[in-house]
Amino acid sequence: MDNYDDIINLPHHVSKRHPQMSMWNRAAQFAPFAALTGYEESIKVAEMENEKLFEEKNDDESIYE
Repeated sequence: MDNYDDIINLPHHVSKRHPQMSMWNRAAQFAPFAALTGYEESIKVAEMENEKLFEEKNDDESIYE
C-alpha cells in the first residue's frame, strides 16, 4: 500500500458541476445488453447444421461396420 498512502484517506470526491447519478440509472449502465443482434440465433442455426452433418457422417460410417 506504499503507492497509495498519500491518497488512501482522502474524502470521496463529489462533483459540484454534475448531479449524482441515481442507483437505478447507474445499474442500468452496467446491465447486460445484446450487442450483436441476431448472434444467438445464428449460433443456434450453425449448431443445428453441424449436428445434422455429424449425425449423417456417423450414419454413413455405421453402414461399413
